[in-house]
Amino acid sequence: MRSTDVVPPAAGPQGPPRWSGSAVAWPVFGVVFAIALWWLAVEVFDFQTIVLPAPLDVVDGFRRYPGLLAAAAWDTTVAAVTGFALSVVVGLAIGTAIAAWKPFERAFAPLLVAVNAVPKVALAPLMLIWFGYGRTPILAMAFLVCFFPIVLSTATGLISTPAELAELARSLDASALRTFRIIRAPAALPQIFVGLKLAMPLAVIGVSVGEMQYGDAGLGTIIVQTSGQGDTATAFAALTLMAVISIVLYYLLVTLERISLPWVRATTG
Repeated sequence: MRSTDVVPPAAGPQGPPRWSGSAVAWPVFGVVFAIALWWLAVEVFDFQTIVLPAPLDVVDGFRRYPGLLAAAAWDTTVAAVTGFALSVVVGLAIGTAIAAWKPFERAFAPLLVAVNAVPKVALAPLMLIWFGYGRTPILAMAFLVCFFPIVLSTATGLISTPAELAELARSLDASALRTFRIIRAPAALPQIFVGLKLAMPLAVIGVSVGEMQYGDAGLGTIIVQTSGQGDTATAFAALTLMAVISIVLYYLLVTLERISLPWVRATTG
């Protein structure tokens, strides 16, 4: 028997992953299961609507205020995206500075940790004094909530450049700027996207907290107003929209990651 008879042929290049129906079926199953469990809890324990509305009550809340909820969802989405974008700009800059200059890290890393450790709700009265009512304190709250993961992931990604790539840059006598642009930044992108994906839902949380404190529009404001009036079903409808916004923004970011970093899926399991 020849050796070529027992050696399997080399695998050809792998194409892009095929779409699988399970990628949609399982999330749909999870949502349906959660709604069924919710409805069962309401029926078994006989919760009053003001305590825990049934799914059909929440649907009725959507039907009663479709325009109001749609406008509020748009305001919340715009504020979340704006606050997230601001945190990306500042977070990438600070994370890059931490990775590039050791004295900067030693001087300001403890301060960043301290700022992140402060409960953001505790800053609500101060933000009201600093910025007043309106969109500015809402954006500030979103920024404070989500910029730290971006700083941390950026610094970690830039510091964790693979040793073989760093050695290659040194052997080619590449400048620091060229090494950063061609090697360190691309190698750090997967880690940076981890921070971005963590920060995106946090931006929605920060906006909702800000709207509850200072806003005159948005889903957070509707939750406060309707809960105070005993209309829990509409409040749950606003909460549902808030969750949908978080999911959509998160998976838009996941899609951007897959388009921007095709080599990650090709080189990992």
